[in-house]
Amino acid sequence: MTRTYFGTDGIRGTVGQAPITPDFMLRLGHAVGQVLRRTTPHPTVVIGKDTRISGYMLESALEAGFASAGVDVLLTGPLPTPGVAYLTRAQRLDLGVVISASHNPFADNGIKFFSARGEKLPDEWELAVEAALEQPPQWAASSQLGKARRLEDAGGRYIEFCKSTVPHSMSLRGMKLVVDAAHGAAYQVAPAVFHELGASVVKIGCSPDGLNINEGVGATAPAALVAAVAEHRADYGIALDGDADRLQLVDAQGRLYNGDELLYVMALDRVAQQRPVAGVVGTLMTNMAVEQALARQGVAMVRAKVGDRYVLEELVARGWHLGGEGSGHLLALDRHTTGDGIVSALQILQAVRRQGRTLAALLEDVTLFPQVLINVRLREGSDWKTSASMQDARETAERELGSSGRVLIRPSGTEPVLRVMVEARDGALGRRCAERIAAAAASS
Repeated sequence: MTRTYFGTDGIRGTVGQAPITPDFMLRLGHAVGQVLRRTTPHPTVVIGKDTRISGYMLESALEAGFASAGVDVLLTGPLPTPGVAYLTRAQRLDLGVVISASHNPFADNGIKFFSARGEKLPDEWELAVEAALEQPPQWAASSQLGKARRLEDAGGRYIEFCKSTVPHSMSLRGMKLVVDAAHGAAYQVAPAVFHELGASVVKIGCSPDGLNINEGVGATAPAALVAAVAEHRADYGIALDGDADRLQLVDAQGRLYNGDELLYVMALDRVAQQRPVAGVVGTLMTNMAVEQALARQGVAMVRAKVGDRYVLEELVARGWHLGGEGSGHLLALDRHTTGDGIVSALQILQAVRRQGRTLAALLEDVTLFPQVLINVRLREGSDWKTSASMQDARETAERELGSSGRVLIRPSGTEPVLRVMVEARDGALGRRCAERIAAAAASS
């Protein structure tokens, strides 16, 4: 069945345009409440949000919708997405709700949900909610209406959780860090975590005004972090996105490390501690150099579809712990049930401290392969899958690349465009192969 409202990561869109409107959020809260009450007589949910100005409006509408269905609500105020996942589990609640559009600009917003175990919910649950949205409301009797209250010290509880994901002996004393919270949900908690572990912290992107989330700062705009690390002569810089589930990291030399490299370091540290790593899950876009470096450490890697949701599904299916994307969505399921930028940063800093080597030194055996990506607009009616010239161009490229490169061809999910990616140790060869395949696709 196709979903009308839910995408790959909840419901998201432009505020004021369907479905990101207060009337829909009222209906959504009520529908979700109806689904929850099928198994729990009087459920309790927690609602967290990022710093967008629209969060106030959407929070109030959701709260009313839940109350009308007989669901109690706890409100945290601004809190990272992974913080809401943690509190849902720790407080034995029935559902976690996050109001955020992650790395999008302030004019967008969205809703995503976590199960009682702090995990993303399956498609079947989302379809049940969509079905409930089509049914007439079933207002709870006055005596059964839900109540709402603020969850005191939600941020403090989450700070303590983040610190608990590293050993008590791990200290960041003597380390100077720049922490960039993208003017988003982690603007209070992220600097506190690193400060309380002993680091000297310089804050940027920690002054939200409701309109500046992700604007020129954060994981999607790391130039600000690079400049601040140089200005303050810091050891490392940590950049999160608007809801703090994504991480980018910069060292003192201004080198920016992507999620593929950081995922390798997390696996390498576990291997160095003689902790078994059954395998790692990347995506179709994970750099081949990382896959080969993991293999040298005796660690297998499998590829999921692009999207942290699919990485998580593959990890759970295999019973593995480590996975992630180049964008900085990293998963350590032995530390948290969902991707967490702060927890991931602590895992990396722990590796640096424990092994007494810089991040650059830990990655000295990993040189990322250049990736060439060409978007090809397809002609109407063309079928690239059955094109003989496309197949010939691909097979020729794969022969030339051998074990030192790979070809990935995938259609866009939103427009009539074919994405041709060639990755190769020899960047010039990779570009020639990509251009030949793209030319064949354009003429097919």
